[in-house]
Amino acid sequence: QVHVVESGGGSVQAGGSLRLSCVASGHSYIGFCMAWFRQAPGTDREGVAVIATGVGGGGTYYGESVKGRFTISQENAENTVYLQMNSLKPDDTAVYYCAFRERLWRIACDFNGYTYWGQGTQVTVSS
Repeated sequence: QVHVVESGGGSVQAGGSLRLSCVASGHSYIGFCMAWFRQAPGTDREGVAVIATGVGGGGTYYGESVKGRFTISQENAENTVYLQMNSLKPDDTAVYYCAFRERLWRIACDFNGYTYWGQGTQVTVSS
């Protein structure tokens, strides 16, 4: 039912910045979680950042490898989420995916249980 679309990927030099966007449409949930994941060739999927909306209040959570460099945020409409990526490194090269799940009561959002996924957007960081 929920359609998730990412955009903003591209190629950038090491040390540069890039901003990804994600739009989740087709839902009217009171509370929900949206997250960014990434996957490089031959590696496991890695959680990047999470943002919570609705019941239980808002909040953010980051993977250790990007903490301090990446920032997740959302517009007032609360169906558009951004990932601001600064100080990019070649190790950040991956396909980045946006994901969505319903949030019930006051349970915190984490990297588990996402049910709707975008197609992914490629981020390439060169030396």
